[in-house]
Formats: sequence, structure tokens, C-alpha cells
Amino acid sequence: MRCPKCGGGDTRVIDSRTQEVTNAIKRRRECRACGYRFTTFERCEDPIEVLKSDGTTQPFDRNKLLVGLMRATSKRDIDLSVLNGLIDDIEHELRGRTLTAVTSHDIGDMVLKRLEKIDKVAYIRFASVYRDFKDIEEFLEELDKLR
Repeated sequence: MRCPKCGGGDTRVIDSRTQEVTNAIKRRRECRACGYRFTTFERCEDPIEVLKSDGTTQPFDRNKLLVGLMRATSKRDIDLSVLNGLIDDIEHELRGRTLTAVTSHDIGDMVLKRLEKIDKVAYIRFASVYRDFKDIEEFLEELDKLR
């Protein structure tokens, strides 16, 4: 593991803790060269395949989901840890399923279900992209559902 501060390759693990919910290991490390301390996470690499609406498949990508959530929550008072927790929750649910493939539609529904509890504006922003509203009527119908 390279130090993010000096780029040195000699680091030591100070502390390791398992994260039950996310099926990850959190490690606190220290660079032997500069003494900088930082945290890393190790996650299981059991791939989850996402079936896209165009028929293609691709591996589940936490970062892609995070970018979409960050766009939806832009200029909202929502901490990044809340978004990561939301993604952790979704990934945990997906890993608990017996199937290793999920549709992008299912993931979108999972996000909307959780966003509705966190922030209604972020919910509408995400839904407007995810559901691809064709006109203002579809958008207003979604707003009416939230009321």
C-alpha cells in the first residue's frame, strides 16, 4: 500500500476492524517514511453483475452510484458518509441475494426507496434522471406521489 502523502511503499497496519454491514475490513495504516496515518478498506471482490436496459451487463460499481447520488444531492445538506452508508446498505442487500445478477432498474428502485427517507429534493432529482420523464406531466405525477 502506497502512502497517499509521500508515495512511500512501506506502510504498517496499526489497527484492523471488520465492518459487519459492508462485509469489509477497515485498516488504519502508518507510513514508515513520513509517519502519515491513513485508513484503507478491503472489500470482497465477489462480482455483482448489473443487467442494463440495453441488454448489456457490467459489474456493479459503487463509484458510479456515488457519482449519481452526489449529483442528486448537490447543494443539499447531506454528508458524504450518508451517501456511502446508503450504497453500503444497497450492496449488503444485493450480496444477501442468491442471484449474482441484478437489473439496473432494481438498483434504481433501491436508491429511490432510500433517498425518499433522506431528502425529497434529492429523490426527485434522482428520479428525473432514472425514470427519464418524457414531459412535465410525468414529473408532476411523481411529485404527487411524494405528497
